[in-house]
Amino acid sequence: MTENLDHVGRIQREWARERPDLDVSPQGVIGRLHRVAAHLTEQLCVVYRRYGLGEGEFDVLAALRRAGEPFERAPGELAAFTMVTTGAMSKRIDRLERDGLVTRRVSSTDGRGRVVGLTTAGRELIDQAFAEHMRNERRLLQELKPEEAAQLEALLTTWLGRFEAPRSGG
Repeated sequence: MTENLDHVGRIQREWARERPDLDVSPQGVIGRLHRVAAHLTEQLCVVYRRYGLGEGEFDVLAALRRAGEPFERAPGELAAFTMVTTGAMSKRIDRLERDGLVTRRVSSTDGRGRVVGLTTAGRELIDQAFAEHMRNERRLLQELKPEEAAQLEALLTTWLGRFEAPRSGG
């Protein structure tokens, strides 16, 4: 009888054969999460590309839109929200500005600082792209029963919280 193993299961079986002295069970979770993330990213980027955006540009526009009226944030704030370096953020902003989706201006509170804001075209684009993005995410989650999705969300929230929880100083 042949087992119907997924990619990670086959890797685990091979490692267990080659290194029976090691517990390869963590690969079952980590490896599958990594592969699911890659599949999800691929499917999410399909929507971004329909709007002429990469994942990074989508993130910048979404961070600006979530800021609320007047849809502005400092470049450093955008970098923190999207977890990239300020240099990477500058490149994203350059492209979005070139495409007429954002503007840059000198901060009214700090003459040395800059502020990035959504243009009308940028706001219209991110509103359309985000609506389709949510439909796409809903479609992807339909692979799970609602109770499975809720369980997975709870587990991931707990686990992520242990990585991202504020640490007490000391």
